[in-house]
Amino acid sequence: MLRLPKFKYLQPKNVKEAVRMMADAGPECMFVAGGTDLYPNMKRRQQTPKIVIGLGNLRELRILKGKPSEGMVLGASLTLTEVTEDKKVRKAHPAVARAAELISTPLLRNMGSIGGNLLLDTRCNYYDQNYEWRKAIHFCMKKDGEICWVAPSSPRCWAVQSSDSAPVMVAIGAKVKLVSPSGERVITASELYNDDGIRHLNKRPDELLTEIQLPATNGWKATYWKLRRRGSFDFPVLGVAAWMKQDSEGTVTEAKIILGGVGSFPIEAEASEKAIIGKKLTEDTVREAAEAAYRPAKPLDNTDFHMLWRKEMTRYYVAGALREVGGLPPAAIPLPLR
Repeated sequence: MLRLPKFKYLQPKNVKEAVRMMADAGPECMFVAGGTDLYPNMKRRQQTPKIVIGLGNLRELRILKGKPSEGMVLGASLTLTEVTEDKKVRKAHPAVARAAELISTPLLRNMGSIGGNLLLDTRCNYYDQNYEWRKAIHFCMKKDGEICWVAPSSPRCWAVQSSDSAPVMVAIGAKVKLVSPSGERVITASELYNDDGIRHLNKRPDELLTEIQLPATNGWKATYWKLRRRGSFDFPVLGVAAWMKQDSEGTVTEAKIILGGVGSFPIEAEASEKAIIGKKLTEDTVREAAEAAYRPAKPLDNTDFHMLWRKEMTRYYVAGALREVGGLPPAAIPLPLR
């Protein structure tokens, strides 16, 4: 049985006290909300903070306010279940609700937070093992070693960004608020992520993610498609978030297509977006966009399924997501594992 290492647990009364505690504790301290990512990592000795600051009871982080027409704010500690079941979120931002609903199992969605999923640690078959297993192969670049076992000659870590909510937040143009002892800053969801398996977040350790700001709904549509082996529990081996706005004649005026699970950060398929912007969405333009999405998807052999098959499935999932947001009929042959 894997056991948690010893650590000191602190429970602040408010956000101000939480960030002060982090500043006082220094680099050997981490925040925790639901704990569905941090505690398993601690059991495997991937992360070993000496002090953990619990955020679950901070009311400031559990707000859900705003109007769809003006923009909504999700507190970072709202559980995934709360985000999924909120009627306003489901109506105004069904892609956000769907992504949250597809994360893990009902029990873990009752515990895990939306902010925690956005900050999810990158994953890899070589990294997500217990300490003794990793020690037997002399560890990896992401933790305690110097070699990326996925690509041994590579100078960087290729661990995968496996958040379901991240591609959607990037696609719809959501923003996040980060608070620290030196003040607060608001950045776009896309600015939160780096293309690096180790330094995957553009967030300082002393910063606390307090809220997610969803944009106003003004005629655009979005969706999220997820590929995984089992219909529950599994992390995505491919996620596709599609966002699109059309004019009164059906011409695509703006679009975002974001790929998750095939790189160390949410990848924007810019060529796919260019393939449909300024055009009406037809089967031909969908196929062109799906083909263009195949190229930036660069899965490696560090998660489930064969990497070449995952890359091939990018075409089908991008096409399916675009058909959905564009109101086109689904493919004649339904795809499995959605």
